[in-house]
Amino acid sequence: MSAARFARLARCSGSYVGRACLFPNAIFQHPFQQDSHLQFTIFSRKLNSPSGRLNSNTRFDADSSGRPTTWDSFGIWDNRIDEPILLPPSIRYGKPIPKVSLSKIGCASLIGQRRENEDRFQVSQMTDSILYIAVFDGHGGPEAADFCEKYMEKFIKDLVAEESNLELVLTRAFLEVDKAFAKHLHFIPKVPGVNAGTTATVALLRDGIELVVGSVGDSRAMLCRKGKALKLTVDHTPERKDEKERIKRSGGFITWNSLGQPNVNGRLAMTRSIGDFDLKNMGVVAEPETKRITLHHSYDSFLALTTDGVNFIMNSQEICNIINQCPDPKEAAQRISDQALQYGSEDNSTIIVVPFGAWGKHENSDSSFSFSRNFVSSGRWA
Repeated sequence: MSAARFARLARCSGSYVGRACLFPNAIFQHPFQQDSHLQFTIFSRKLNSPSGRLNSNTRFDADSSGRPTTWDSFGIWDNRIDEPILLPPSIRYGKPIPKVSLSKIGCASLIGQRRENEDRFQVSQMTDSILYIAVFDGHGGPEAADFCEKYMEKFIKDLVAEESNLELVLTRAFLEVDKAFAKHLHFIPKVPGVNAGTTATVALLRDGIELVVGSVGDSRAMLCRKGKALKLTVDHTPERKDEKERIKRSGGFITWNSLGQPNVNGRLAMTRSIGDFDLKNMGVVAEPETKRITLHHSYDSFLALTTDGVNFIMNSQEICNIINQCPDPKEAAQRISDQALQYGSEDNSTIIVVPFGAWGKHENSDSSFSFSRNFVSSGRWA
């Protein structure tokens, strides 16, 4: 986007009701000019009042209403989320970036056929520029998932103050939370669930455009790009050659249950987790695999974080298609969790749906084949 168009964007969309803002009072100069700079003046205006109307009739204020420009103002389709533009990141990255509001994020968690729900999830505005999204799927009791829900964000926030690389931040945070949980169990020996553990899938969204995901276990993160599911995590299971080799090098072994599922030392269905301290010497680690991706709001529709109560029964593209049929993220999250239960999932099922700029663009009514669901529905499942 040209500098002149961003100047108009700043003029038309930068303020909210009764709030003072910075606007340019000079046109962007040519980048090769010696004294190229911006001068800013501070002023405030009240919106939706006769005296505050701007008769600009520009692309960024087409109806001359004086209302802040939103991402939906640029819309081509009907279901876009009405969100304001993040002006400083938009200028910095050279493209319009919509704000992702906590109020628009959809979350749902069902207990399924279990005695208790050991899944935990959390969404928060961690800092002014970073959104925190996380799911934790506990096993052997909810203690590890509860601990992560309570402290993971704090560890990450402290590390962000010292380190700008979010992949390094997530790696250090996972390892430090694992150590802190071990100390917690050591000093409170009577706490139940000494061998409790949890998966952890955490996503950090900085400036509305830089997405970084870290994960241990078999909870997943998936991005819907141009209507297609793009996996951002890979399950840590003994079926993976690299994971199996680490377990064997550490003295652990792999067994298979009656359903043909591999387990570490006959107990754990994953090779990385937070907690599970009885298997730490057997190669089960808390170090996450991380991935960084730059969002393109013109064709990225949403981010979905799910636990295995959803993953085992529905494949990624099927989840993507169902969410794309929904009018808003909250309904989408509820529909996915309900659908997993109807398809036969007996586990806790949790999902978080975070909408991006292309929400509503890629509607899809196709249903895709799910081998896992057909397997569960067969007579072999017990």
